[in-house]
Amino acid sequence: MAAGPSAIIKLVSTNHKDIDAIAGQIKTIATSISVKARGPIPLPTHALQITTRKTPCGDGSHTYERWEMRVHKRLIIIEGSEQALRQIMRIRVPDTVQIEISLAG
Repeated sequence: MAAGPSAIIKLVSTNHKDIDAIAGQIKTIATSISVKARGPIPLPTHALQITTRKTPCGDGSHTYERWEMRVHKRLIIIEGSEQALRQIMRIRVPDTVQIEISLAG
């Protein structure tokens, strides 16, 4: 096993099923190569809330619609293997998931 840089992988998505599926794939890659991996560590979920009035003109009853979008985040730390990072970069990622990979010395 070649010691290389450790990678910090941050996953961000509005769909928790997609983010958990990608995190599971990354975890299985790490265990199949027998690389030390920590995570997925759930980070706090950010809830974006918007309240709007139902009637566009302002007349009528005072009724409101409340909209909420939740942004889920996961963190995975992989202890250095270049082979593992190459396989992780080959994973097909849905459009709803954003991946940020940063290397630490």
